[in-house]
Amino acid sequence: MQLFYNSELTENTLQFSFNKEESKHIVKVLRKTLGDTLHITNGKGWLFTAEISIPNINKCIANIVSKTLQPKHNYNLHLAVAPTKMNDRYEWFLEKATEIGVDSITPIICDHSERKFIKHERFERIIQSAMKQSLSCCLPKLNEAINFKDFIKQGFTGDLFIAHCEETDRKSLKQALKPKTDVTILIGPEGDFSVKEIEMAVQNNFIPVTLGETRLRTETAAIVACHSVAFVNEVHNGQ
Repeated sequence: MQLFYNSELTENTLQFSFNKEESKHIVKVLRKTLGDTLHITNGKGWLFTAEISIPNINKCIANIVSKTLQPKHNYNLHLAVAPTKMNDRYEWFLEKATEIGVDSITPIICDHSERKFIKHERFERIIQSAMKQSLSCCLPKLNEAINFKDFIKQGFTGDLFIAHCEETDRKSLKQALKPKTDVTILIGPEGDFSVKEIEMAVQNNFIPVTLGETRLRTETAAIVACHSVAFVNEVHNGQ
């Protein structure tokens, strides 16, 4: 199954037209024609099944014939991850975290950050592509980049963790995680969080954690954290 994405679709939509680029792909590349079936999501949990009514290369039109609301997992995972020096590493993280099941992502600019700016539109496209590839109907929210000091002062719900490499008292993230619980996890830049940032996070109720015995790259740490949350919830559901 190939999944298309359009945020404008609602559960009340009866007919939908694809843009020129998607229409060309559907008609010329996929060789879809009158009456063929397509699958579309709006990124809000809905999966729409549609039948092509006008297989036009410039404006392919399809009628919605059924819709299903995909069940959402029973937790919310928010990853706040510092941009990496090399953009492709952060893009890899975005892709894999979307496939695993992250709910929201915030790029945080830290004291030791070497990259201060992100390509928001490009990151959005990567997330959308990963959602379609993994056949998920829930699009993770990509927040605007924000300074660590401003981010940490926001109000948070659920369990709060900061993963860092300082030799201080830290819990194991895997042991600290609880199923069916909203989670926010902070992952720092290549140079790690500064001592001041760690102290600030602790003052704002973030629990210091370790992700293992080895020192991980930023993007690897973020994926380990993401998978740990998914795994804890999957194990609980399987019991």
